[in-house]
Amino acid sequence: QVQLAESGGGSVQSGGSLRLSCQASGITAAASTFCMGWFRQAPGKAVEGVAAVDSDGSRHYAASVKGRFTISQDSAKETLSLQMDSLKPDDTAMYYCAASFSSLGRVVVSTLIRGINYWGQGTQVTVSS
Repeated sequence: QVQLAESGGGSVQSGGSLRLSCQASGITAAASTFCMGWFRQAPGKAVEGVAAVDSDGSRHYAASVKGRFTISQDSAKETLSLQMDSLKPDDTAMYYCAASFSSLGRVVVSTLIRGINYWGQGTQVTVSS
């Protein structure tokens, strides 16, 4: 059974940085086809994509975070990270790690979030002005 565990959330002032990590377990048999990404949900809003790494190593970013956030993954695909710089109050949300057997490249830039096979429990990020 695949399990995803996020860490690294917290509170920071506008312009600050945070680094989120997602530890994945139970994916050894399907690691070569796994796509992983980060999604977020602000209070009263729908879930939206943030960034993703597809199985071919390509990286995809939502327009709202491009140039400020960097997604990375270790070679074993057991740890997914999200470096968040120049944070804004609009980045305040619960951040979720997700994994899929399908590409997430289009999902993270779409308003329709689907095709996610596994979700983590989430980690809260709060950015104050």
